[in-house]
Amino acid sequence: MDDAATRPAEAGPGEASQFPNSRQASWFGELDAPTEAAAMAAQRKSRHTSLPDSDNGHPTFQRIYRAFLAARLVLGMLGLLLLATLWSTGTRVSPWASLLGAVYATLATLAWFWPGRSRKGRDAARLGTRQALGTVGVDLTVFALIHHLSGNGLNAQALLVMPVLMSAVLLPRVIALGVAAAATLNLLSVAWVQGERSDEVAALMTQGGLNGLGLFLIAALASELAARLAREERSARGNMEAARRQAQLNKLVIDEMTEGVLVVDRRGRVRTANPSARRLLSAQGSAPQPPFPLTGVPAWRALIEAIEEAMANPGHAEVGQEVTLHFDDRSLRELRLRMRFIRGRGARAQEDVCVLFIEDLRSVRARQRQDKLAAMGRMSAGIAHEVRNPLAAIAQANALMAEDAATSTQQRLTQMVADNVARLKHIVDDILAVAPGVRPPAPAIDPLEHIVAICNEWRSTAGVGMGEHSLLEIDIQACRQAPSFPHLKVRFEPEHLQRVLVNLLDNALRHQSGEPGAIRVHVGWVPTVHGPHGLLMISVLSDGPPITPDTERALFEPFFSTRSRGTGLGLYICRELCERHGATMDYRQHPASMRHRNEFYLTMPIEPVGLPPPHA
Repeated sequence: MDDAATRPAEAGPGEASQFPNSRQASWFGELDAPTEAAAMAAQRKSRHTSLPDSDNGHPTFQRIYRAFLAARLVLGMLGLLLLATLWSTGTRVSPWASLLGAVYATLATLAWFWPGRSRKGRDAARLGTRQALGTVGVDLTVFALIHHLSGNGLNAQALLVMPVLMSAVLLPRVIALGVAAAATLNLLSVAWVQGERSDEVAALMTQGGLNGLGLFLIAALASELAARLAREERSARGNMEAARRQAQLNKLVIDEMTEGVLVVDRRGRVRTANPSARRLLSAQGSAPQPPFPLTGVPAWRALIEAIEEAMANPGHAEVGQEVTLHFDDRSLRELRLRMRFIRGRGARAQEDVCVLFIEDLRSVRARQRQDKLAAMGRMSAGIAHEVRNPLAAIAQANALMAEDAATSTQQRLTQMVADNVARLKHIVDDILAVAPGVRPPAPAIDPLEHIVAICNEWRSTAGVGMGEHSLLEIDIQACRQAPSFPHLKVRFEPEHLQRVLVNLLDNALRHQSGEPGAIRVHVGWVPTVHGPHGLLMISVLSDGPPITPDTERALFEPFFSTRSRGTGLGLYICRELCERHGATMDYRQHPASMRHRNEFYLTMPIEPVGLPPPHA
């Protein structure tokens, strides 16, 4: 088939488009193209063939300076060669001119080798005083003397262009114009002397003036071009620095993305993969660092098929696809893919790449559940507000009916109404407790005093005795390590702290073994790297059977309960209350060697001593 008929239209650089099924039957159809090693070698060669804007790390100024030194060296050698040719042909040359030529060649040679040994000269951005005198000053002096001493036998006016041009490029413009003025004065003085000898003063002075005007023009134009070159170089360096920072920023953003990003070329080689993508492509750990081949791994065959299907049906790339990776350890991972295709221009078809955005379906479904729960929470809060007033009316009416209840049946019915009204009121209060709203800042309280008081009150309410055989143990000795002990303060509403601890103690009581010390409350200090005050950790431990993994995953979800009459809002509300006060709440399970395997723990920041209370 003719290539022209199957070649798709070219896309602009960086333009993302969906490929029609026109180039080849498969995105990975060019696996027989140059091998990966050859491609990498070609890429290295292309990098080395394009030289950067600096030579071996030297700025452009130093390269230009070295070019002038090379020109001076060549000029000195040519001068010696010319003098030798004139002497060999019998042409009479002034001894002074010969001496000056030899001295200039020697000085030019020394100047050529000297900057390579001088680090200061290599890193300078402008010629120093010694460098200017040793190059421009020597050129101007030697060429002026040669012009004076040679007379009509050797016209050395053109040599004065060298110091003028060098000063215009490597020195400030005022100095360059000064060098041009000195060279012009030299031309006029030689023209005056020669004119006095030949009675052609006017003609020679006019010629010298025109030559001097040319030197001024050379100095002005070269200085302007050099200044423009310097500005362009600074701009280019600034753009390169901005591009480098942008590349670092892009890399940081891509690396920190929770969504996986994978860039695959037409040879099936992964060019770029962020850490999230590498974790999703492996059953355990992460995939290797790119570049690595996507083909040849059975678990990744689904990705290749998804790319080929998206190539044949561009609509699939827009809406995304769901694939399942089957790993060697018989584990599965469900992924959601979105693809974009980027094409090279013209003959650079090998640079066509496919960009894959990969998400774990479990995370996607978890976000969907969170959105549904948030919507349900807003709806529940609105319903709770509407239910509260009728519920209060029912409670008041039931209380009036209870006053007139004469028989035991009527009293039992009114008591049932009162119990269920109290239960509904408790549910309404739970829902409104986590409803969003602006609240005043919590007061700074003594956590040890409140925790001990809450635990003692709970003992009497739950019927748990005190002493050696009590079910509840309280340990607050670990708090003594805190730097602010005994003046520990945390910001927490006392009623909310009581609600959280009572809920955890009730749960521990339902699942404890019944032996002394089955429930343990431990309060300790945890240091942090962010400050010397650290965190206060409150742990409620029980020796009951460990929580199953399925139950552990849903512990803090709303409306999840293992009891038939439970609302499933207890732990969810406790965590919300903790987060409202800047604290955290979580669960962890200890090894079987420990007695208290189940632990619910709270961590809250300790209030710095001496700070004023926050304002509402």
